[in-house]
Formats: sequence, structure tokens, C-alpha cells
Amino acid sequence: MAGGILYILDFVFFLWIFLGVVYLLIFALYAQKRKPKPYPQARKQHAILVLFPAYKEDKVIVENVCSFLQQDYPATLYQVTVISDGMKEETNNRLRELPVTVLNARFERSSKAAALNLAMDAHKGRTYDMVAILDADNIAAPDFLQRINDAFDFGIQAIQVHRVSKEVTTDVSVLDRTSEEINNSIFREGHVRAGLSSALIGSGMAFDYNWFARRIPRVTSAGEDKELELLLLKDNVYVEYLSDVYVYDEKISSATAFYRQRRRWIAAQFDLLGKGVRYLPQAIFTGNLDYCDKIYQWLLPPRIVLAGFTFLVGVAWIIFDWTLSLKWWMTFFLLLCALSLAMPDKLYDASFKKALRKLPVLFLLTTVNLFRTKGVNRQFIHTRHGEETK
Repeated sequence: MAGGILYILDFVFFLWIFLGVVYLLIFALYAQKRKPKPYPQARKQHAILVLFPAYKEDKVIVENVCSFLQQDYPATLYQVTVISDGMKEETNNRLRELPVTVLNARFERSSKAAALNLAMDAHKGRTYDMVAILDADNIAAPDFLQRINDAFDFGIQAIQVHRVSKEVTTDVSVLDRTSEEINNSIFREGHVRAGLSSALIGSGMAFDYNWFARRIPRVTSAGEDKELELLLLKDNVYVEYLSDVYVYDEKISSATAFYRQRRRWIAAQFDLLGKGVRYLPQAIFTGNLDYCDKIYQWLLPPRIVLAGFTFLVGVAWIIFDWTLSLKWWMTFFLLLCALSLAMPDKLYDASFKKALRKLPVLFLLTTVNLFRTKGVNRQFIHTRHGEETK
């Protein structure tokens, strides 16, 4: 009896894992397709509101805003607004010396969603065509505004650009960089090549201003990018991915920071999966494939858990019944193929090989996070920038 239950559980878990691996492999293959030509040069240069939510970002915000002001775009057509939350008055004064708007936030419960809502309220009555969102640690390529303007002028209402890492200094930051590039290949590049919407990533995003102003008041959780995704897909708004438009981002440098960040991400995914699944029957009935794909995507475990679980189950079945281990090892091989296809060749270097030793630790931390998500999506867990942790 116990053996029969074990075999049933093995089959159920295998089916879930196997279908998830096939999903990743399909989009990793789609990402290999030839990239389309860039959007043609816009006939009109649109007015853009650029938002920098900044919570205790004194170490990086001034330098990065100064960098952004070097955009190859008419200065009269974009307005930079920094939402200053918990920053020193000295930092705010330095920002006020620049041609930017500084909004002082006083929240009972700080969050990026609250900062974005404050900024949109402050700009009511002003005329913009687009809103772009960057994190305080982001450095945008000089053509960032011009390129999103080209796509917007072509008719695209929601855009995610290619977020890449700044210089990495630790094993954890190397793996974080690798993970993000794999995500870019599978959930962004691969999806748009297949005709589906790109996933958002939280920064390096741009939206139609009127749509964003109308929808952002409904965004309240710590997973603001995922809430925006649900709203976009409910409204049948396609999200484009511009793989050759870059925003440079600081990566997580320590295992502790990795644990905190992933805990927030997993909690947001679980919370919004519960909310999003309620609309799934209507999405199926109306043929909203993008929405259905997003819900399935959120049902998948983190890839590091996927790999670790598949490997450990394969090892366990070798001990108890080696014939049952074969399907798990086949799945593990397919997963490695998917990840290898999705990972850019330039990242296969000595630092990556050295960083692999951290994988068991990160697997354990991520697995623990799966069971420690209660209430996290109502908290603000800040990732510190401008610090190095060896």
C-alpha cells in the first residue's frame, strides 16, 4: 500500500516537473531564432516621464541620475522624477541641483508601488505620452529613451528592455547575473519570438502614460511588476522585449541578500498566482493565451529548485529502484540542455565555473524560502545597493 502511494506521488511530481522542463526547453529554443530588425526611427519624439523610486539609495542615486541626464533625447521632452524615501537631506539637496523633480515620500509602509503612485499623483494634469521606470541603481544606455520612443511610435504600449549586470565581484553575483540572462532568454526573448508577451523585470520598463496612470492605483503589493503583468494581460496589452536596448543593474552580492530578495519574489509570485488564477477560466474562454501562459509560468518552481529536486530524486531512485530513476535523469538532462541554450556563451567563463560551488547553498536557501512566504508580500524588503560583500 505504502509502495503504491509512493509510485503515484512519484508519477504526479514527475509529470509536473517534466512538463515544466519541456516548457523551458521550448522557449529556450525559440530564443535561438534570428532577431527581428529594430523598429524604424520614430516620426515623432514623444514626451516621457522617467521615474526613479529610491528607498535609502544615497550611495548610488545621484551618480546614476546624472548618468541618465546624458540621454540622446531632447531634454525638453523628458522629465526625471526621483521619489526619495528615507534618504538623507544632503542627498535630496544634491538632486535638487540637477534638472530633476524630487518628491519626498513619507509612507507608513514603504514600497515601490506606493512610490510610483505618489509620483503619478504628483504629475496629474501634466501631458506625457509615456512613463519609464528605472531602479535607483540602474544606468541606462544613452539611446534608451530614443529606442523606446521608436517602439512606442510604432504602436507598442508596454516595453521591457534588456537588463544586464554591472561588474560582478562575488560568486553569488556571478550566479545572479547568469540567472537573469537565462530569464531574459526564456521568459523574454523566447516568448516574444513565439508571439507571446515578454515578462517584466521591475525596471527598464516603459508604458503608455494614460494606461499606466489608470492602472497603477490598483498596484499595491511588493510584487509590483507581476501585478502590472496581470493588468496588462487582462487588458490584452502586448509587452515587447527590446533585447538590444540596455539598462545596467547591480546584482546581489551575498547569500544573505539572495535569500531576502528571492523570498520576496517567491512570496509575490504565490500571492499573485492565487489572485490571477481566478480570472483564468475567463482567459481560457476568451482565448487570452498570454494570460494562460503567465499563470502556468508562475506554477513552475524556481529553476534552481527544479534542478536540485530532479537531481536528488534521481539519486534516491537509484538506491531504491533504479528503473524509476531513468525518467528523472532524462528530465535532468533536458533541463541542462534548456539552461545551456538559454545562457549566453560569453558567460561560460572561469568566474562562472568557480561560482558553481555556491549552487548547493543557494538551492537550500531557495527551498527554505518556499515555506517562509507568509506575510512577506505585505512587507517591504529592501535590496541595498552600492555595497560589496565578499
